[in-house]
Amino acid sequence: MYGLVDCNNFFVSCERVFSPVLWDKPVVVLSNNDGCAVAISNEAKALGIRRGDPLFKIQDIVDKYGVFTLSGNHRLYGDMSSRVMMTLSSIFPEIEIYSIDECFINLDGFPQDKLEELAHKAVTMVRRHTGIPTCFGIAPTKTLAKVAVKFAKKYPGYKCVCMIDNEVKRLKALSLTPISDVWGIGRRLSKRFDTLNISFASGFAEMPLKQVKELFNLPGERIWRELNGTPCVEDEPRETDRKQICTSRSFSQMIGEITTLEEAVSAFVTIASRKLREQECFTKSVNVFIQTNRFRDDLPQYYGCTTVFFDEAANDTMTICEAAITGLRKIFRKGYKYKRAGILFPEIIAAENVEHSLFVNDDNRKKRQKVMQVLDDINTSNTLADSVFVATHSPISKIVKQTSRSPLYSTSFDDMIVVKTK
Repeated sequence: MYGLVDCNNFFVSCERVFSPVLWDKPVVVLSNNDGCAVAISNEAKALGIRRGDPLFKIQDIVDKYGVFTLSGNHRLYGDMSSRVMMTLSSIFPEIEIYSIDECFINLDGFPQDKLEELAHKAVTMVRRHTGIPTCFGIAPTKTLAKVAVKFAKKYPGYKCVCMIDNEVKRLKALSLTPISDVWGIGRRLSKRFDTLNISFASGFAEMPLKQVKELFNLPGERIWRELNGTPCVEDEPRETDRKQICTSRSFSQMIGEITTLEEAVSAFVTIASRKLREQECFTKSVNVFIQTNRFRDDLPQYYGCTTVFFDEAANDTMTICEAAITGLRKIFRKGYKYKRAGILFPEIIAAENVEHSLFVNDDNRKKRQKVMQVLDDINTSNTLADSVFVATHSPISKIVKQTSRSPLYSTSFDDMIVVKTK
């Protein structure tokens, strides 16, 4: 059996943990530059606000109903996610983190008649330890667990836990699940099901296997098998298995000066390089790109991109930053107003696969690694977070609009909640 734990309206829930004034109120968390709604409370959904709605289009609703709009605070959300996952790990030996607010759990070895009780215990413990409300779905496959958790969220009678453990429950759940809501079925597949007059998951699951093989490719067949109770979905790749890392942002204001772009690119390199080291990986090259505002037809348009290769794969911020700025200067053109920039590590390799260059001093290499270790230790600490950086670095907050970002309650001593008493 598999379990799926899904945090309810995760970004909104993180904000509510530290700001009780938001409880039972319509809340919207915004994307970079406060552009679009990326997380919405149930109260905001009831007002007609949908994920992806630009803020300017819903401003009338925000003003009329007093909707709280907050800038995304992803550092807070990441820390709260870690706390949720650590709590679950203390109960279950095998968890697979699927996203920032979801994880699959291998329930093999637990008595099946105790699974619901255990799931309720986990939901209660996560809420007590972190303040985050969650729902728990249990089923023989991951796809069915996804179905189960939707029922746990939608129907209060389940009390946050839904278990599909027999044929009657499976068939009932699939008959009530729109085919477009099935995990792995995107917009293109949904259109194909429309031509087949299949509206619910049960219609797909009841198709003969021979017909499924004729009409769908291998991923479609796997979904069919999963819906019929046969596990086919393998574990997702771990963070260390990713082959690329990209960090980019749209700027709050268009930028025309190369010095400001250099500061932004340095900030992107700092973020991406830290991820590299966390994965114990290196990159063979760095790709740099800049772009004007494609929505401004009244302005000249330009997109520049280049790749700088290293003699020896690198993961230290200083080496990569120097290369990225060199690339930026190569593609920069005066007279343009740039709205977006970013860097990409297109080819990542594990530390043990790095081919060392004969022209790089081994002692210098070791010293750089020690410097990066100290840098990471300082910048990930609660008291000195992000306090040491390369000279060209500029904080992301200076180039990205975040007018309503909440404090870093859980990762910065300066932002800890202070209670005053008389």
